Amino acid sequence: MGVIAESTPNPNAMKFTAGRAIFEGDGSISVMPGQTSEHAILNDLMELDGVDNVFGYQNFITVNKRMDAEWDDLIPKVEEVFKNHGY
Repeated sequence: MGVIAESTPNPNAMKFTAGRAIFEGDGSISVMPGQTSEHAILNDLMELDGVDNVFGYQNFITVNKRMDAEWDDLIPKVEEVFKNHGY
């Protein structure tokens, strides 16, 4: 199935949904600038130029970009991170 990218009401956020669970349990995880996570996929996303913060829950991750970043440039990089992690 791969990963499906969907727009959100926030033009600086995109939701990336995987075909299976990324995170276990009922808790959500967010990573802000300067933070790291126990989840390598979130850390890898935060290392992408243009990513401001990430939010993950069950089978999706919402990526928030910086104002000066363009989705056309960023989406393929985000999808590559998912692919590298087996999604």
